Amino acid sequence: MLPECRKEGYLYTIPECRITIPDVKAFMGELKDFHAQFADCFVRSEPREHFYHYMVGQLSHLERKSIEPIAVNVSGKETVRAMQRAVSDAVWDDPKMLSRYHGMVADEIGEPDGVLMCDESGFVKKGKCSAGVARQYCGTIGKVDNCQVGVFLGYASRQGYTLVDTRLFFPEQWFEETYADRRKKCRVPEDLSFQSKPQYAAEMLLTCYRDGILPFKYIVADTLYGNSLDFIEAAEQCRGKTYFVSLPSDTQFWLQRPETKTKTYRYKGEVRTKRLLKPPKKDPRPWP
Repeated sequence: MLPECRKEGYLYTIPECRITIPDVKAFMGELKDFHAQFADCFVRSEPREHFYHYMVGQLSHLERKSIEPIAVNVSGKETVRAMQRAVSDAVWDDPKMLSRYHGMVADEIGEPDGVLMCDESGFVKKGKCSAGVARQYCGTIGKVDNCQVGVFLGYASRQGYTLVDTRLFFPEQWFEETYADRRKKCRVPEDLSFQSKPQYAAEMLLTCYRDGILPFKYIVADTLYGNSLDFIEAAEQCRGKTYFVSLPSDTQFWLQRPETKTKTYRYKGEVRTKRLLKPPKKDPRPWP
């Protein structure tokens, strides 16, 4: 289902969704073929199979798609512990998986004028045990609530659209001493430090650009990212690409890039750096 505004006078033709009964029946075979593309990314066959059953569960009609109901309904209740261990402890090659997936996206819908889209989304959660969960703004319900937030990188072309990378956002309080036990329970990497949502997006954008697998020409993002110097600098490093980011209407600017300096400071025992403007020769000016 698409909104009316995307059906008439739209810049590109919207790909039609023509699913037939044979398509549905053949879906499981296609899912197996998709899963087989990543077979060599797993160290052992058992977690590889559990990973397949987990995908089946995520695509099923189950109301709760946590590991226990997926295991019980897809592969049998005796596999609950094994699937939990597969997701929490099993080793697989994330970089190889992502690279291979990007290659599949490039083959299926890649075009030279493709678009990379940066945005975040929230997921309402109950309790305090999930990694990164906190009371924070949740865009899916339009208010502050207990939730997790993910930062996502999407790809679109005339052929379709899909997600190509993601990061779990950890609010700043998660790196305070009071959260040490919770970080340990959630197995948060010890070398992980606070990053803003635009910094996560910048990291994914530069990785995608440097890998050179996905063809794209444009980068788009909303005001949260347009206000971030880190994100703008990452977009500037993508040579030959054009970025469109939203900015507040009262944003001021210089006709020539002003000089900056780096300041080092400590915040809650952690050494951080930030860039500051040197006294400019001319004041910034508003948009005409």
